Amino acid sequence: MNKDEKKITSGNHLSSITGSLPFDGRWIVGATPDKKIPSHGTDRFGVGYAIDFMAVDSQNKTSGQTSWRTVLSSESPEIFYAFGKPIYSPVSGRIISIHNGEPDHEAYRSLFTLIPYAVTQMNRVRQGPKAIAGNYIVISPHNTDLYIAIVHLQLDSLTVHEGDSVFQGEHIANCGNSGNSTQPHIHIQAMSSADFYNTVGIPLYFSEFSQQRKGSKESEVIRRGFPATDAVVSPN
Repeated sequence: MNKDEKKITSGNHLSSITGSLPFDGRWIVGATPDKKIPSHGTDRFGVGYAIDFMAVDSQNKTSGQTSWRTVLSSESPEIFYAFGKPIYSPVSGRIISIHNGEPDHEAYRSLFTLIPYAVTQMNRVRQGPKAIAGNYIVISPHNTDLYIAIVHLQLDSLTVHEGDSVFQGEHIANCGNSGNSTQPHIHIQAMSSADFYNTVGIPLYFSEFSQQRKGSKESEVIRRGFPATDAVVSPN
């Protein structure tokens, strides 16, 4: 047991969840507890150990298109590789809650456009989980009292309903750009409660995956770990 697991156990929670990567292909890692905890700079809404993933091509780019809008304006989410990609359940379990109905908004890439977006962040926080998470699914893995949330899903792409049983690897939704998302990606987190307002972040490890760290030409196989910041990962 590592120091992070001991910290969670001391708070009367189970130590962690281990699941599989919830996608196919190559995805680059954004915020991750491999670098810092809390990974997103806050423990609010249970995001302390959350991880972000964006789909990339063989050149590790999130989109094959650029234009004047890339620098000066917003862009359509459809031009990003992650948008519409199938998302799979990382564990077998039961669907506890879902939310659908949030639009997939425009994407932002440059500092010129990201700064104005960041200014509106507190307004989204005040609106609560739906404005932050967008469309989401919360899963309770079998034989635990813990939960996994996958958020920023594509509008009307959810294939499951509350109360459904799901198996590991089952298609449950598509990646979108809903909620607090600057470009299409998925945000996944484990937590102690299904209530975003009253929960604690829990370590979520991935059982086995290939990882190419930033600056390296070689891939490594990781077994039960967090992905590294800016690494490109794919399921084995």
